[in-house]
Amino acid sequence: MSVVKSSLPEADLKLVGEALQGALVDLLDLSLVAKQVHWNIVGPRFRSVHLQLDEVVTTARQHSDTVAERAAAIGVTPDGRAATVAAQSAIGTVPSGWIKDTDAVRTLVDALSAVVVRMRERIRATDQPDPITQDILIGLTADLEKHAWMFQAESG
Repeated sequence: MSVVKSSLPEADLKLVGEALQGALVDLLDLSLVAKQVHWNIVGPRFRSVHLQLDEVVTTARQHSDTVAERAAAIGVTPDGRAATVAAQSAIGTVPSGWIKDTDAVRTLVDALSAVVVRMRERIRATDQPDPITQDILIGLTADLEKHAWMFQAESG
């Protein structure tokens, strides 16, 4: 049953829906990974990295809501359930326990890099079928790339 109807042709809707769902999964997992690291970071750069991690969480959560609402607006039901996120995310797992500040930075560099690569693929895929979704993906990718730059500079 679809309550919301889209003006997109069916093939385009499928492609755009998959791009939005993938973006949602990656953003939700990024927020969870950053929060997990945030709670368990230790080391001399604890405070600065701790605060930086919260910025990533805020960005990921805000954009995940925008992505999910875009999906709903075009008639695609967003799926942010834990099992879906765990099965479909591109981000590697975070070890349990305390995480040294240098390892925390590396974890975020890797997580952000994985997400940005997939977001850029989605940007290319949505170019023709839905420039509105593409615009959303471009904006959020710019924010993620800024975080990636800052964490890479942190590890330099």
